[in-house]
Amino acid sequence: MLFRSSIGAAALIVALLTATAAQGFDDAKYPNLKGQWHRAEGNAGAGRFDPTKPPGRLQEVPLTAEYQAIYEANLADKEAGGQGSDPTYKCLPPGMPRIMHAYAPMEVVVMPDTTYILMEHIHDNRRIHTDGRDFPDNMDADPMFAGYSIGRWVDENGDGRYDVLEIETRGLKGPRSYDASGLPFHQDNETVVKERMFVDKTNPDILHDEITTSDHSLTRPWTVTKNFVRDHAPIWFQNHCSEDNRHVTIGTEDYVLSFDGYLMPAKKDQKPPDLKYFKQTKN
Repeated sequence: MLFRSSIGAAALIVALLTATAAQGFDDAKYPNLKGQWHRAEGNAGAGRFDPTKPPGRLQEVPLTAEYQAIYEANLADKEAGGQGSDPTYKCLPPGMPRIMHAYAPMEVVVMPDTTYILMEHIHDNRRIHTDGRDFPDNMDADPMFAGYSIGRWVDENGDGRYDVLEIETRGLKGPRSYDASGLPFHQDNETVVKERMFVDKTNPDILHDEITTSDHSLTRPWTVTKNFVRDHAPIWFQNHCSEDNRHVTIGTEDYVLSFDGYLMPAKKDQKPPDLKYFKQTKN
């Protein structure tokens, strides 16, 4: 009987806490972000971290001389048929800030203490803490591709409703690049990403994300604005990078698995891997 009473008391406490949390969260104060968000420029924005500029060198990234040389070596490898320094071809997560490229549909879920950004592509999801916490002291001991994000909702015009979500992301790990061209980050992974996310004042179906990246590979912070359009009746799907991925890395070399099941070179004049542990047949 005492056991049942304890269960009943615990259930009552949980119910009261849940009701209190629900009463404390007034979703009318937050912008309506429901639905599915797509990259506003569509396929035209593929491979462009800054959607207003052409891809590759024409992105005009303020790289230091050292990292411009690293980027040029990456482009030369791509021109030779290699993969360069873009790690995502092996299905590694793209990490921040590349997640916000919205290479697949995006969903924004606003909760009392956390705002979630959910990506359909290999579930590159983000958790943005908005409960007033600070960055943890041991954050660098456990870095993440998506990093650790702290957010703050702001009422800019004083009408009692939040207009902007300000976000700062640290605690990132690599390897990462800005886009498929292999635009590099510094190897120290001390990247800091600051964002201002807000709904367009004239069209509630347009979402803006001003992204400013500070990194030791840059001569100055780099700011771009990404824009998203809303689908109110989305059809969700799953996209797993690992399915039918035909890239095979052996040592430091990347090869390709052909459609008939054989290992083939990815670059011109590429040497085959060392087969010393396989029985060799004489011609």
